[in-house]
Amino acid sequence: MNDNELIRAIKTGNAAAFQALVEQYKDLVVNTCYGFVHDREDAEDLAQDVFVETYESVHAFREKAKLSTWLYRITVNKCLNQIKKNKRRRWRQSLQTLFGSEDDPPEIVDASVADPQTDLEQQERRNVLNQAIAALAENQQIAFTLSKYENLSYQEIAEVMGTTVSAVESLLNRAKKNLQKKLYDYYRDG
Repeated sequence: MNDNELIRAIKTGNAAAFQALVEQYKDLVVNTCYGFVHDREDAEDLAQDVFVETYESVHAFREKAKLSTWLYRITVNKCLNQIKKNKRRRWRQSLQTLFGSEDDPPEIVDASVADPQTDLEQQERRNVLNQAIAALAENQQIAFTLSKYENLSYQEIAEVMGTTVSAVESLLNRAKKNLQKKLYDYYRDG
Protein backbone atom coordinates (compact mmCIF):
# COMPACT_ATOMS: atom_id res chain seq x y z
CA MET A 1 0.00 0.00 0.00
CA ASN A 2 1.44 3.40 -0.92
CA ASP A 3 1.08 6.37 1.43
CA ASN A 4 -2.05 7.78 -0.21
CA GLU A 5 -3.80 4.40 -0.16
CA LEU A 6 -2.78 4.02 3.48
CA ILE A 7 -4.28 7.40 4.39
CA ARG A 8 -7.49 6.69 2.51
CA ALA A 9 -7.83 3.37 4.34
CA ILE A 10 -7.21 5.03 7.72
CA LYS A 11 -9.85 7.66 6.90
CA THR A 12 -12.37 4.85 6.46
CA GLY A 13 -11.52 3.50 9.93
CA ASN A 14 -9.22 0.66 8.85
CA ALA A 15 -7.24 -0.15 12.02
CA ALA A 16 -4.81 -2.43 10.15
CA ALA A 17 -3.89 0.46 7.85
CA PHE A 18 -3.16 2.68 10.85
CA GLN A 19 -1.02 -0.07 12.40
CA ALA A 20 0.87 -0.32 9.09
CA LEU A 21 1.46 3.45 9.14
CA VAL A 22 2.79 3.26 12.70
CA GLU A 23 5.12 0.38 11.83
CA GLN A 24 6.35 2.11 8.69
CA TYR A 25 7.07 5.47 10.33
CA LYS A 26 7.77 4.53 13.96
CA ASP A 27 11.57 4.77 13.68
CA LEU A 28 11.42 8.07 11.80
CA VAL A 29 9.17 9.63 14.46
CA VAL A 30 11.05 8.24 17.48
CA ASN A 31 14.43 9.28 16.07
CA THR A 32 13.19 12.76 15.26
CA CYS A 33 11.81 13.11 18.79
CA TYR A 34 15.10 11.87 20.22
CA GLY A 35 16.92 14.54 18.22
CA PHE A 36 14.95 17.15 20.14
CA VAL A 37 14.58 15.71 23.65
CA HIS A 38 17.75 13.56 23.90
CA ASP A 39 16.07 10.92 26.05
CA ARG A 40 14.91 7.60 24.60
CA GLU A 41 11.91 7.13 26.91
CA ASP A 42 10.70 10.69 26.38
CA ALA A 43 11.14 10.25 22.63
CA GLU A 44 9.04 7.07 22.66
CA ASP A 45 6.33 8.79 24.73
CA LEU A 46 6.28 11.73 22.33
CA ALA A 47 6.10 9.34 19.37
CA GLN A 48 2.95 7.83 20.84
CA ASP A 49 1.48 11.32 21.15
CA VAL A 50 2.43 12.00 17.52
CA PHE A 51 0.60 8.91 16.32
CA VAL A 52 -2.46 9.70 18.44
CA GLU A 53 -2.59 13.17 16.91
CA THR A 54 -2.01 11.68 13.46
CA TYR A 55 -4.96 9.36 13.92
CA GLU A 56 -7.18 12.11 15.28
CA SER A 57 -6.32 14.58 12.52
CA VAL A 58 -6.01 12.22 9.55
CA HIS A 59 -9.17 13.72 8.06
CA ALA A 60 -7.30 17.03 7.69
CA PHE A 61 -4.43 15.50 5.70
CA ARG A 62 -4.49 16.68 2.12
CA GLU A 63 -2.72 14.30 -0.18
CA LYS A 64 -0.82 17.15 -1.86
CA ALA A 65 2.06 16.85 0.62
CA LYS A 66 4.05 13.73 1.33
CA LEU A 67 2.92 11.73 4.35
CA SER A 68 6.44 11.83 5.81
CA THR A 69 6.48 15.64 5.57
CA TRP A 70 3.16 15.83 7.42
CA LEU A 71 4.42 13.45 10.11
CA TYR A 72 7.62 15.49 10.51
CA ARG A 73 5.54 18.64 11.03
CA ILE A 74 3.41 16.97 13.70
CA THR A 75 6.52 15.51 15.33
CA VAL A 76 8.43 18.80 15.38
CA ASN A 77 5.42 20.63 16.87
CA LYS A 78 4.96 17.97 19.59
CA CYS A 79 8.66 18.12 20.44
CA LEU A 80 8.73 21.91 20.64
CA ASN A 81 5.66 21.89 22.88
CA GLN A 82 7.31 19.31 25.14
CA ILE A 83 10.52 21.32 25.33
CA LYS A 84 8.56 24.42 26.35
CA LYS A 85 6.68 22.40 28.96
CA ASN A 86 9.95 20.98 30.32
CA LYS A 87 11.45 24.45 30.58
CA ARG A 88 8.49 25.58 32.71
CA ARG A 89 8.82 22.44 34.87
CA ARG A 90 12.58 22.98 35.35
CA TRP A 91 11.91 26.58 36.35
CA ARG A 92 9.45 25.43 39.02
CA GLN A 93 11.89 22.77 40.21
CA SER A 94 14.68 25.33 40.48
CA LEU A 95 12.43 27.43 42.69
CA GLN A 96 11.74 24.40 44.87
CA THR A 97 15.47 23.71 45.09
CA LEU A 98 16.18 27.32 45.90
CA PHE A 99 13.68 27.34 48.75
CA GLY A 100 14.45 23.76 49.74
CA SER A 101 12.25 20.74 50.07
CA GLU A 102 12.60 18.06 52.68
CA ASP A 103 10.64 15.67 50.45
CA ASP A 104 13.51 15.32 47.97
CA PRO A 105 14.68 11.69 47.75
CA PRO A 106 18.36 10.94 48.34
CA GLU A 107 20.50 10.58 45.22
CA ILE A 108 21.24 6.97 44.24
CA VAL A 109 24.58 6.19 42.64
CA ASP A 110 24.86 3.29 40.19
CA ALA A 111 27.76 1.11 41.36
CA SER A 112 27.84 -0.85 38.08
CA VAL A 113 29.43 2.02 36.12
CA ALA A 114 32.83 0.85 34.87
CA ASP A 115 34.64 4.19 34.65
CA PRO A 116 32.66 6.89 36.39
CA GLN A 117 35.06 9.71 35.44
CA THR A 118 34.93 8.94 31.71
CA ASP A 119 31.16 8.47 31.82
CA LEU A 120 30.73 11.80 33.62
CA GLU A 121 32.92 13.60 31.09
CA GLN A 122 31.04 12.11 28.14
CA GLN A 123 27.70 12.93 29.74
CA GLU A 124 28.85 16.49 30.40
CA ARG A 125 29.92 16.92 26.75
CA ARG A 126 26.53 15.59 25.58
CA ASN A 127 24.74 17.91 27.99
CA VAL A 128 26.75 20.93 26.83
CA LEU A 129 26.02 20.14 23.19
CA ASN A 130 22.32 19.51 23.88
CA GLN A 131 22.08 22.77 25.83
CA ALA A 132 23.79 24.66 23.03
CA ILE A 133 21.35 23.20 20.49
CA ALA A 134 18.40 23.98 22.77
CA ALA A 135 19.60 27.59 23.07
CA LEU A 136 19.42 28.12 19.31
CA ALA A 137 16.57 30.13 17.84
CA GLU A 138 13.61 27.80 17.28
CA ASN A 139 13.89 27.70 13.46
CA GLN A 140 17.64 27.10 13.67
CA GLN A 141 17.08 24.29 16.16
CA ILE A 142 14.46 22.64 13.94
CA ALA A 143 16.61 22.90 10.80
CA PHE A 144 19.73 21.68 12.61
CA THR A 145 17.96 18.72 14.23
CA LEU A 146 16.30 17.62 11.00
CA SER A 147 19.60 17.94 9.14
CA LYS A 148 22.03 16.41 11.63
CA TYR A 149 19.85 13.90 13.48
CA GLU A 150 17.47 12.93 10.68
CA ASN A 151 19.79 13.45 7.70
CA LEU A 152 17.04 15.17 5.73
CA SER A 153 17.99 17.01 2.57
CA TYR A 154 17.63 20.78 2.44
CA GLN A 155 14.60 20.32 0.17
CA GLU A 156 12.92 17.97 2.67
CA ILE A 157 13.65 20.34 5.55
CA ALA A 158 12.18 23.22 3.51
CA GLU A 159 9.00 21.18 2.97
CA VAL A 160 8.69 20.30 6.66
CA MET A 161 9.29 23.88 7.75
CA GLY A 162 7.21 25.45 4.98
CA THR A 163 10.10 27.58 3.72
CA THR A 164 12.62 27.73 0.87
CA VAL A 165 15.83 25.78 0.39
CA SER A 166 17.86 29.00 0.58
CA ALA A 167 16.19 29.85 3.91
CA VAL A 168 17.14 26.39 5.22
CA GLU A 169 20.74 26.90 4.10
CA SER A 170 20.81 30.23 5.90
CA LEU A 171 19.27 28.74 9.07
CA LEU A 172 21.82 25.92 9.10
CA ASN A 173 24.75 28.29 8.56
CA ARG A 174 23.59 30.51 11.42
CA ALA A 175 22.97 27.46 13.63
CA LYS A 176 26.49 26.16 12.99
CA LYS A 177 28.05 29.56 13.71
CA ASN A 178 26.01 29.96 16.89
CA LEU A 179 26.92 26.45 18.05
CA GLN A 180 30.60 27.03 17.32
CA LYS A 181 30.53 30.24 19.35
CA LYS A 182 28.65 28.67 22.28
CA LEU A 183 30.90 25.61 22.37
CA TYR A 184 34.07 27.66 21.92
CA ASP A 185 33.04 29.95 24.79
CA TYR A 186 32.22 26.98 27.00
CA TYR A 187 35.48 25.13 26.40
CA ARG A 188 37.59 28.29 26.51
CA ASP A 189 36.10 29.29 29.86
CA GLY A 190 35.97 25.73 31.21
